[in-house]
Amino acid sequence: MVTKTVEVINAQGLHMRPAGELAKEMKKFAGCTVTLICGDKTAKASAVMQIMAAGIKCGSTVQITADGENEQAALDKAVEMFENGFGE
Repeated sequence: MVTKTVEVINAQGLHMRPAGELAKEMKKFAGCTVTLICGDKTAKASAVMQIMAAGIKCGSTVQITADGENEQAALDKAVEMFENGFGE
């Protein structure tokens, strides 16, 4: 299991488009479970509705945890997406 903490830099937080992009990328890592933890909310990074339900806002600190096959690659990809602001 690998973990890293990132900050949400998107002005609108994790709304539908970035949530969808993150879920799409994380589904490519089928043997790995990637989880987002923000405050008391937890969401599977491959589940758009769970990400949306977490209500992750701009400036929030998110702990990303990856566990399973290619966990480091999955974590690195998720961190890269957060740090690039999902292209926004």
